Amino acid sequence: MVKKRIVIALGGNALQENGEATAEAQKKIAEKVGAVIAELANNYEVVVAHGNGPQVGNILIHEESAASEKAPAMPLETAVAMSQGQIGYWLTQAIHNAFAKSGQIKKIATVISQVVVDREDPAFKNPTKPIGQFYDAKTAKELAKKNGWVVKEDAGRGWRRVVASPKPIDIVEKKTIVELLNDNVIVIAAGGGGIPVTRTKILKRLKGIDAVIDKDYAAEKLAELVKADVFISVTAVPNVYLNYNTKDQTALSKISAKEIDQLKKYGYFKAGSMLPKVEAASRFAKKGGTGIITDVNHLKDALKGKAGTIITK
Repeated sequence: MVKKRIVIALGGNALQENGEATAEAQKKIAEKVGAVIAELANNYEVVVAHGNGPQVGNILIHEESAASEKAPAMPLETAVAMSQGQIGYWLTQAIHNAFAKSGQIKKIATVISQVVVDREDPAFKNPTKPIGQFYDAKTAKELAKKNGWVVKEDAGRGWRRVVASPKPIDIVEKKTIVELLNDNVIVIAAGGGGIPVTRTKILKRLKGIDAVIDKDYAAEKLAELVKADVFISVTAVPNVYLNYNTKDQTALSKISAKEIDQLKKYGYFKAGSMLPKVEAASRFAKKGGTGIITDVNHLKDALKGKAGTIITK
């Protein structure tokens, strides 16, 4: 039986409950996620992408708080790489242990992934993505001058550094990921939206750049490049809803990409919330695949067409 190839995009908050940030707390949650992925891997070729918002934020706080001349803080693009290794380790171990319970041994690999962006992407002219810790206005402006940062006030909570969030255009390790999938390896890749890099036109040289790539857009690009059959964005709710959390709340079940476009025009999906997930799943559907948005608990049923929001062409 030929297995369908699926790409699962886990939110960074999928590994945190109630804001618990310790490694042990997050590893316990990873165990639950790993068990679901292990079960799916018996029937599908699986790639897991993941967010890293809470985790990379903590890494940056550690880096900035402890920085000195002898041990300077690592740049953002390196912090993203660090978070890929961290979360990849948790998920790899969790999936391995889930198989080990039934006496199975499966091949699992985390691929540290570089995602190519365009240096001319308009996002670089208007950085909006807040990262790292909060500062008072004076400290924030001093750090901005010293480090060349852009800082903005964040919803009355203080000042934070903001960076660009460009769209992904390629994934450097795509051929390696395909080779692993063809060898029946469960792959974890494009963590945190990938390490943002630019590529020179002539020599094709890569260079890291400080930015944050949305994990849903990166995971969808990965799904395209590895020729997946299904792209799934796993979030905190079982469906996409219209008028969410109101008396008029309506769950979307099966819907076309064209219908999604119409709803977008009416402003039903918010940036920073459901919009990237809907756009990513819809984009994948337009290219002939199936896009799904659901939570971990409904993931298996959604893949059978019995739950979640399912978007087709």
